Amino acid sequence: MSTDIRRALLRRLPVGAPLPDAGLKRVLGIGSLLTLGVGGTIGAGLFSLTGIAAGNNAGPAVILSFAVAAIACAFAGLCYGELAGMIPSAGSAYVYAYAALGELAGWIIGWDLVLEYTVGASAVSVSWARYMRSLLEGWGIHIDPRFMASPFEVVGMVDGQPVHGLANLPAVFIIVALSVLLMRGISESARLNGVIVVAKLVIIAAVIGFGLPYIKTANYTPFIPPNTGEFGHYGLSGIMRAAGLVFFAYLGFDAISTVAQETRNPGRAMPIGLMGTLAICTLVYISFSFVLTGLVNYHDLAGDAAPVATAIDQTPFGWLKAAVKVGVICGFLSVMLLMLLGQSRVFFAMSRDGLLPPMFGRTHARWGTPVACHLFFMVVTGIMAAFLPITQLANMTSIGTLLAFVIVCVGVMVLRVREADRPRVFRVPGGMIVPIAGIVCCLAVMVSLDGLTWLRLVVWLAIGLVVYGLYGMRHSRLGHDMPAMQNRE
Repeated sequence: MSTDIRRALLRRLPVGAPLPDAGLKRVLGIGSLLTLGVGGTIGAGLFSLTGIAAGNNAGPAVILSFAVAAIACAFAGLCYGELAGMIPSAGSAYVYAYAALGELAGWIIGWDLVLEYTVGASAVSVSWARYMRSLLEGWGIHIDPRFMASPFEVVGMVDGQPVHGLANLPAVFIIVALSVLLMRGISESARLNGVIVVAKLVIIAAVIGFGLPYIKTANYTPFIPPNTGEFGHYGLSGIMRAAGLVFFAYLGFDAISTVAQETRNPGRAMPIGLMGTLAICTLVYISFSFVLTGLVNYHDLAGDAAPVATAIDQTPFGWLKAAVKVGVICGFLSVMLLMLLGQSRVFFAMSRDGLLPPMFGRTHARWGTPVACHLFFMVVTGIMAAFLPITQLANMTSIGTLLAFVIVCVGVMVLRVREADRPRVFRVPGGMIVPIAGIVCCLAVMVSLDGLTWLRLVVWLAIGLVVYGLYGMRHSRLGHDMPAMQNRE
């Protein structure tokens, strides 16, 4: 490797210099960050993947899987808080890696985040469509099931005949609708999200409160089903495999930090928003999964993308069934909203730094949003939602989230050495202990994921390296105008 290429791969964004006026508006406070975080975190991981993880991997011990994921997420969340205060820029882990580890590392994690958010939004839209179908059928409205499933899924027609799906059109519809909303402005999107989050929490409280009396204790036996001889299929390995799957549920952490450049006083607001989200969501996840696996035997949850609807069917409250389904459908909107927002901000930051075409780094003169990013991902996310099943989508998202968390923890350690004297609004306690613990925990969960998921990640990153070599490395603003970039940051 030549000296010039080595320098290009390792060049770093300067830390601490003033950020440019990127056209984004600083309109978000602590309350907005909490609602965005809770809204983006409590969703498919709770309403859909809980059932799949319990049925296929952990049984009732999915409660422990959420706890394992929460511990790993707590370490990473603290590291996010320190870096978000030091580097309050759009782009999240991409910017942190770029500043701490160099351009190649920044590109890799940015490319990974693009996959993470795109696949995540697709997975949630698929689950949203499942719940919508359940609600409509309860009202006597039947839609051709072939237009609510991917070609890789088998669905039953009205006459019971099994057929393959064609395309999940409702999932595409909601992706388009939310993308248009985000184009119009972040403050409008944040207000809508706040209303949805309150409604979502009320629904969750209702499910827990009304479901507790109808729990069948026999459903908790065995609490940790014996392993079948296959790694990840019950037992300890099943708990870890399920933790990797439900880690999808904690995507909201990374997404909060993508709006740092649209936050007032990000050095103070970001750590509070991150850790507040973790505390609220962990309590909700463990309580909810306890009730869900008590109402429905875990064997009946395998492959069920709408487990809440299944659980409510075990209670006599007819009015609650419809209310919960409506609440869940609305609740998914806030998750998709944050994911679509996060992916556009990462792409925006990468374009702003010259690693992607400049059209993605421009904001609308009136709305102050990166419209080109939203349009691009509206198409890509819509296609994935139409043609891929939810289980594969969730696994792809989880490994991307975990990789981002590892890089953020490493970034804290590196900047503690390279930028030791730089002021930090928030500092992770315990020196290097927390970042190291975060790395170990996240890697342990990553190892538990299946080989096919790893293969997809490797292929995606390989494609990214080709794109970087052909475009990003040649057009990097750090490479073309180092003095200007130093002044910029």
